[in-house]
Amino acid sequence: MSVRVRADKDTGVAVVTLDRPERLNAIDLGMRDELVDVWRALRFDDTVRAVVLTGAGERAFCTGLDRDAVVPQPDSPYMADDPLLRVGPKANDLWKPVVAAVRGMACGGAFYLLGESEFLVADPTASFFDPHTTYGMVSAYESVLMALRMPPGEAARTALMGTAERMSARRAHEVGLVSELTEPGGALGAALACAEVIAGCPPAAVQGTVRALWAARESALAHAFAQAPHLIALGNLPGERQTELFRRRGREFRLR
Repeated sequence: MSVRVRADKDTGVAVVTLDRPERLNAIDLGMRDELVDVWRALRFDDTVRAVVLTGAGERAFCTGLDRDAVVPQPDSPYMADDPLLRVGPKANDLWKPVVAAVRGMACGGAFYLLGESEFLVADPTASFFDPHTTYGMVSAYESVLMALRMPPGEAARTALMGTAERMSARRAHEVGLVSELTEPGGALGAALACAEVIAGCPPAAVQGTVRALWAARESALAHAFAQAPHLIALGNLPGERQTELFRRRGREFRLR
């Protein structure tokens, strides 16, 4: 299993852990399917009233779609499949609050998960970046989600600078992407403390509040997501050219 779930019936909090540290918790199709199953199962578990989402290991929260994942695509720009579009809790109709605890890298497809969490807690090792443009890919869904989590200029800079630059945990806290910056190694504990407080409130009121907060973003998301498939079809380089750019990528980056 590449996703671990630990539920504490005393506190009402479940911890969902992305557990592929050897692959920097990158999401392959198996992990995607497990996450879908986890979110759907949590809808029916009344002992769970809040969720903490985190990644195993110290190097990464999640680095998006696994580059080795084979994603079959129909031979038509009108029917392109995004393998991570349904990977988050809201996409699976889970309206229990999700707090993300971020340690290490969070990039690319990780933004599907962060974008559907209520708020983020991070330690100083956290960093955020979007590699799409570096590899000749349109950052569409990810950029839309991040544009609703931080100032537009910061979202644009993150999307357009690609792998050349990473947003530090400090900067993420300054711009509001991260709600709490902890001591080293403290993100999970701080996220759990918040989740336990939330889980102690009446569930119907909490879930209604989560749904209301999401409704404030839903219209903008729907309009932007409707354009995403066409922008991706127009702007993405062919797969073999993306692979070539990936192999030639530079390893240096600026942390800001």
